[in-house]
Amino acid sequence: MEKILQIFKIKDLRTKVLMVLLWLIVFRLLAAIPIPGFDIARLQQFFASNQLFGFLNLFSGGALGNFSIMMLGVGPYITATIIMQLLTMIFPAMKAMYYEEGPVGRAKFNRYSRWLTVPMALLQGYGFLNLLKSQGVLGDLGFAQLITNVLVITAGSVALMWIGELITEYKIGNGISLIIFAGIVSGVPAAARSIFLSYDPALLPTYVAFLILSVVIIAGVVFVNQGERKIPVSYSKRIRGNRMYGGSMSYLPLRVNQAGVIPIIFAISILLFPQFLAQIVAVFSSDLSLKLNGWVTGFLNNQAAYSIIYFSLVVVFTYFYTAITFDPKEIAKNLQRSGGFVPGIRPGEPTGDFIGNLTKRITFFGAIFLGVVAILPNITQMITGVQILTIGGTALLIVVSVALESMQQVNSQLVLREYEGFE
Repeated sequence: MEKILQIFKIKDLRTKVLMVLLWLIVFRLLAAIPIPGFDIARLQQFFASNQLFGFLNLFSGGALGNFSIMMLGVGPYITATIIMQLLTMIFPAMKAMYYEEGPVGRAKFNRYSRWLTVPMALLQGYGFLNLLKSQGVLGDLGFAQLITNVLVITAGSVALMWIGELITEYKIGNGISLIIFAGIVSGVPAAARSIFLSYDPALLPTYVAFLILSVVIIAGVVFVNQGERKIPVSYSKRIRGNRMYGGSMSYLPLRVNQAGVIPIIFAISILLFPQFLAQIVAVFSSDLSLKLNGWVTGFLNNQAAYSIIYFSLVVVFTYFYTAITFDPKEIAKNLQRSGGFVPGIRPGEPTGDFIGNLTKRITFFGAIFLGVVAILPNITQMITGVQILTIGGTALLIVVSVALESMQQVNSQLVLREYEGFE
């Protein structure tokens, strides 16, 4: 409470917080503006029967369920960022831009990601509209109306990306993450209302167990998300003129969850691909498209098979994304250039091998954790048998991670101002 009061006592920080809240309110207002020409009852039924699209609807803060102009949320921007990260593995120039050119290279990399967001939004918008049309949610759209809706959806995604960039400038947290956070939190009142209206006194022990399990899982998410392995690093002494530099001890932190929620988004994209493939196949063969849709629907309705595949994909993509974003060899080179070394390990390639092997062992626990978090709603449904009581593991992970990140940034600004007060 003391920190919260300090935020509103400092004019600059208070302005930043209020502006972030204002932009989040703008996002929620835009998410309530629907695109005409859809059946709301069929749309709600479709999202209730499809776990993957229900998950995407949660990510968009209900904008997808409302068929809003913001229906794609920040999905196209995230997809574009993932593609750009993958390109760093293929093209050395892209890798050098991201890792070696400093802030200028990162700014250029982010600019390319924004440009790539536009075609990603066009493709995803067209795919979603065709998929919803095949499910009977949309009426018979003409070509002109279809293109108009795709352009409106694309404009909504680009506007949301711009809002996220503006929020990031205030240094209260990552703008894209805060938008996802706001979308998830906006669904809490509706979920609480559903639980309240469906309350059954006979299930009181189940409700109590659900509350206790929720608290335990939140504590576990905080513990794993903040967990890190500290590698000791020593710096050799260097003499320049009459001064001696170095000779200090530090540490290199390796996070247990290096990949964040990106592996879950990767896995969702893979699981969504067969449905989009069925829409593309429909252009050539309607019978084959119907068969593919039938297979995919049967798979999604089998919770055990769906959970096993989902868990496996999350584990695989955790290792994959960690390998993309974390380069032990590059870290070993940077340590050697700065005169640092791990005690007992030779500098250079042996240090890179040591960090790489340690990262693989730590990532194992992070991958298992993410996999369990991803299938947590299915586990709670299968154990309790109550559809209303589901602990959204992914949503919980995002909410806790974003809250911790924002808290750390706000706290750093408060500490900075306290230090300035001594001058």
